[in-house]
Amino acid sequence: MAALTPAGSLRGAQATAPVAEKSLTVVPIRHWGRWLAAAAALTALVGLIGSLAGNENLHWDIVGHYVFADLVFDGLATTLWLTAAAMAVGLGLGVLVAVMRLSSNPVLRVLANAFVSVFRGTPLLVQIIFWGYAGALYKHILIGVPFTHITFLDLDTNTVLTPAVAALLALGLNEAAYASEIVRAGIQSVDAGQTEAAQSLGMRPALTTRRIVLPQAMRVIIPPLGNEAINMLKMTALVSVISAHDLMSNIQDVYAQNYQVVPMLVVAGIWYLILVTALGLPQSWLERRYGRGSSPATPAAGPLRRLVTGAVLRISRTVPAASTDTKG
Repeated sequence: MAALTPAGSLRGAQATAPVAEKSLTVVPIRHWGRWLAAAAALTALVGLIGSLAGNENLHWDIVGHYVFADLVFDGLATTLWLTAAAMAVGLGLGVLVAVMRLSSNPVLRVLANAFVSVFRGTPLLVQIIFWGYAGALYKHILIGVPFTHITFLDLDTNTVLTPAVAALLALGLNEAAYASEIVRAGIQSVDAGQTEAAQSLGMRPALTTRRIVLPQAMRVIIPPLGNEAINMLKMTALVSVISAHDLMSNIQDVYAQNYQVVPMLVVAGIWYLILVTALGLPQSWLERRYGRGSSPATPAAGPLRRLVTGAVLRISRTVPAASTDTKG
């Protein structure tokens, strides 16, 4: 009869609970379809790698000979500085164009819209060829007073617009059109109350944009700009049409002489893959740096912060209980 009392039933439940837990076996769901798909994909990948490794038409000896050649490193240097300089020009001019598009001045808005429409609406290859052959349109670059014969500077166009300069202009101006849209979207993502609060403190529009709006907009701007930098690195291969002595231009010069097109393209592909992978590392760091605070702090916090947070929570739970016992 004691087993039927509430206390007895509670003790009985407590005594049988560990036994039930020990006898419970949890079997995870087995997704056989996923494992079969993964095995098929892995088999196909191994087969492709094996086929490429054993393909005599690739001439791996030629690939190994040219992958560290001096002309390849010369082309890499040109590719890297073109990428860095074009991104600097594009980002600086893009911020200016974005601010112009958001301006209350209709003339500035129209000019900015026309700039974006022209450079975003025409292919990059066409722009590169246009700047490369701009000397056929204007033989001289004149700086002076318009509609008069007063001239301060007269330069030969072909002397100024070398293939490298033409490539930089084409890449930089084209990037500015896309960067302006990215920056404009980032600026518009910031709440308008931030600007109103800054204006209430007496901050001018330029200072508000530089100190308040742009730092908050970087969270939205950084990811697409990182992709634009990677895309810019690959788009530098297009300047080979005007012989800008980049990586692809030097590769084309080599296979034009030895007729080993595919092995030389493999060399170019290897180096582009290495550079793109290297650019992805700082992009990931910047995304984490400017993305702080957008997700819960506990998963992203470090071990020390989690330890301190747990200790504080434990103390906050125990202190009220202790104070209650003391009053009692």
